[in-house]
Amino acid sequence: MAYELYYWPGIQGRGEFVRLALEEGGAEYVDIALKPENRGGGVPAMNKFLEGSRVPHPPFAPPFLKVGKQLIGQTSNILLYLGGPLRLAPRDEAGRLWVHQLQLTVADLVVEAHDTHHPIAAGLYYKDQKAAAKRRAEDFREHRIPKFFNYFEKVLTRNRTAGPWLVGGRVTYADLSLAQTVAGIRYALPKASAKALRKHPRLLKLHDAVFARPRINRYVESGRRLAFNNDDLFRHYPELDG
Repeated sequence: MAYELYYWPGIQGRGEFVRLALEEGGAEYVDIALKPENRGGGVPAMNKFLEGSRVPHPPFAPPFLKVGKQLIGQTSNILLYLGGPLRLAPRDEAGRLWVHQLQLTVADLVVEAHDTHHPIAAGLYYKDQKAAAKRRAEDFREHRIPKFFNYFEKVLTRNRTAGPWLVGGRVTYADLSLAQTVAGIRYALPKASAKALRKHPRLLKLHDAVFARPRINRYVESGRRLAFNNDDLFRHYPELDG
């Protein structure tokens, strides 16, 4: 059964965390936003579930995943579901919960990275909140990046199993998501992230190991992976980089 992924076209966004898991897991999936509207794709196909009155468990927002008749929303929830069938999470309950906990922490970091350029309201343009963004970005650079990076470096240090991963000796969806987040922060804040990563070599090694994995590398090189851009979660405004 092919998975159906629903997310906004034109950006990586939170959908990319799910795409990386599907790619690494070798799953057959359809990225509905990339299908033409006249073939049942695009935003209208997504709105059918977001706005349809007959959807018993409507998602709040994309991404969401359709598996047969089941509809699963929220990025971390989707990855929790995919961890088993795609072998991207441990089999035991304690291990699955630990990976999920790490994923939720990555999600917190993503929100804070986004709020550097939209600290007041998501509905306002960046130009309408530039002064607040500079203050928020300074705090993110000086305090929040080190706090999150220190935490993940500690987790990596305490995983005694061979390999560069957060949990055990196999890659998990939390590794994929953390690598994607590091890549996004490097795009958004190249100077600040370079400074931070010099102090966190294991985190940089994890990032490099994820994007060197054969399936992930093929996905990146295929041209199907969208580039980071300034309509996305991670945005590069030089004045926010210190």
